[in-house]
Amino acid sequence: MDPALLQLTALTKFFVYFGTALVLTVLFALIYAKITPYQEVRLIRAGNTAAAYSLSGALLGFVIPLASAIIHSVSLPDMVVWGVVALVVQLATYFVVSRMLRNIADEIRADRIGKGLFLGAVSIIVGILNAACMSY
Repeated sequence: MDPALLQLTALTKFFVYFGTALVLTVLFALIYAKITPYQEVRLIRAGNTAAAYSLSGALLGFVIPLASAIIHSVSLPDMVVWGVVALVVQLATYFVVSRMLRNIADEIRADRIGKGLFLGAVSIIVGILNAACMSY
């Protein structure tokens, strides 16, 4: 096959996977913002560090396994399925932590950095484990 055609095919696949990953990431961010009882972006704009830590950790906890899904997938639909798995696992992580620490929403609103950092760290930890489990 012509090398130029191979490059074009590879570039096309890159844009399709990258675009799909961006859509999944935005979808995750929107759902996450809906399920949390506080408005992360508004709090972050107001200088709330706890909200920044928790949202950053959740996003990282999602994109780490999403990256693993991209690397290990055999097709775009396969990547999307595993991306949705990553999304569900990360949302479940929030629910578990928010049940363990019942007042975490109030603590994040009050900019208690320790609670935001803890939620963010747990999200990243779960994301790394999730990514490792996707290395089928």
